[in-house]
Amino acid sequence: MRLDRFLCELNIGTRSQVKEYIRQGIVSVNGQIVKAPDCKIAEETDRIVFKGEELFYRQFVYYMLNKPKGVVSATKDNTADTVLGLLDAPTGKNLFPVGRLDKDTEGLLLITNDGALSHRLLSPKNHVDKTYLAEIRAPLSCEDIQALETGVDIGDDKLTAPAKVKVLSDRQITLTIHEGRFHQVKRMLQAVDNEVLSLKRIRFGPLFLDESLAPGESRLLTTQEVALLHES
Repeated sequence: MRLDRFLCELNIGTRSQVKEYIRQGIVSVNGQIVKAPDCKIAEETDRIVFKGEELFYRQFVYYMLNKPKGVVSATKDNTADTVLGLLDAPTGKNLFPVGRLDKDTEGLLLITNDGALSHRLLSPKNHVDKTYLAEIRAPLSCEDIQALETGVDIGDDKLTAPAKVKVLSDRQITLTIHEGRFHQVKRMLQAVDNEVLSLKRIRFGPLFLDESLAPGESRLLTTQEVALLHES
């Protein structure tokens, strides 16, 4: 890999910025200052140091985004802002959202370039739980809760899989599901003659939304969080 591309992929700067850094002599490869941006390196084994800090190449990257309302869960869109546009992320990483949240839904969204992990997390047979905080129009009855936790008809070929309901107040619940059908949470509440007024995903598998992230903010997952995802 070219040295300037390596620095760009680690989000050190734009291509023009990292070329200038290299020419300034503040980048070394295996202890030697290198001033040629097109210098070829072995990104997995060479020791690259920038301003005294050693850099490590990562083939896969994992971000937690607190998705705001009004943004679509896509890599590109002709009419609306996308979640990728919110990331301060390396270029050239082929990032994509794992699953989707509706445009008017906010909360935890995982963004990565690890296709194999994404496939495992989204596969229905793996039963990866997703928990949503929902503001609803009316209180749920005991019969409503039992129906949601057993499975309801949302107009598909089969009933929804059993869910878990936790009532926080008359108008606020959490709903945990492991499927990912179109508008599923909204349709489940409609099936019991209710309505979702606002929706926020607060958990995806072993990950809980980092409440320090304001809507639109993101961060890299920790090594421990990535390991938990793989284990799940």
